[in-house]
Amino acid sequence: MRRLQNLLFTFCIALRCVTSAVGVIHMTGYVGSAVKVSCSYDEGYESYEKYLCKNDCGSDDVLITTSKSWKMKYMIHDDKKDRIFTTTISDLHSEDAGKYWCGVTRTGSDIYTEVKLKVVKDHCCDTVTKILNYQGYSVSISCPSEPQYQNSLKYICRGNRPSTCLQQALITSYNKENGRFRLDDNKMLKKFTVNITSLRQDDSGSYLCGVQRNFDLDVFSAVELKVEEFCCVKSTKINGTVGHPLTLQCPYPSQYRDNRKFLCKGDHRNNCTDMLKNQSRFTLQNASSDTFVVMISKLEVADAGTYWCGSDSQWRVGNYTKIQLSEAVLSLRRNASRKKEVIDAAQSKIYKNQGVVTSNDQSTSNVYEEVDVEVHYENVTASE
Repeated sequence: MRRLQNLLFTFCIALRCVTSAVGVIHMTGYVGSAVKVSCSYDEGYESYEKYLCKNDCGSDDVLITTSKSWKMKYMIHDDKKDRIFTTTISDLHSEDAGKYWCGVTRTGSDIYTEVKLKVVKDHCCDTVTKILNYQGYSVSISCPSEPQYQNSLKYICRGNRPSTCLQQALITSYNKENGRFRLDDNKMLKKFTVNITSLRQDDSGSYLCGVQRNFDLDVFSAVELKVEEFCCVKSTKINGTVGHPLTLQCPYPSQYRDNRKFLCKGDHRNNCTDMLKNQSRFTLQNASSDTFVVMISKLEVADAGTYWCGSDSQWRVGNYTKIQLSEAVLSLRRNASRKKEVIDAAQSKIYKNQGVVTSNDQSTSNVYEEVDVEVHYENVTASE
């Protein structure tokens, strides 16, 4: 029967360990990650063989020894200067879970410490908070934090792999500002907030909020952020007729309800004419918390074209809705005695000329048949 002695056992890289009162070390690792186990030993054992074994640590259970430093997924290194030997287990799988022993070979009974390893999936989480925001704006991501961890390190990373989250953190509570990212730790409200400014569409994706724990796996919450270009989020169709009024509806984010509203005309939103300033027929009406209305009092053919509307004093890219107003055609009636075959390509009357020849005097008289074609103008809010 081997005599049990406890070794100082340090575990790192995506793993936490807990030593119980009887000296058993409880560990948890992630599937697919690597585990590094560092074991110290007393002076005088520098030349002794070290090993890592599993289960009951019989001869068939020895996974690797310092006499053969590499074997399949196991690698061991003995730092004799610092008297620490480190065993690496790479590419963890669920079957790697179980009981291990960290040992030093010597005459008589070996020195070893019992280790219990639990392997969990490297994915988080069952519940995901979904956030929708728009390009160019700012977003605040609220992350929960329990009171017992108020002094612990907080951080956020992209993706949903807990094992690499801290190493790939975008920002931490130790470094609270990093470019467009800022972290505010509100200990009284049991949460910390991550603010992202000047949102881009490539900011869309999965994020993990992390709270570090010294003796167990870190605590995570998941967020799915979607960033859209505010332009052309919705699509509607409206019919209008020349000479009649036309109503345009323009949605915008509620946080910009106090900003100036605009409707500008032009093929490009960065180079267009503000119609609310330059045309008396265009008036702003009924501005609500998320929509305002522009009334065109008397629609004209020249009103056809591309419009952009929104609410932002800076007219920043992304704060627009695009409206395409099609060319208007007025349905007209002309006197049949007028012998003009085509009045205009935009008119809604086409006259069809039918000739009738009399049998008596061979003189020619003309009879005109009217054909009415009514065309309405279409106002479309459409995606670019």
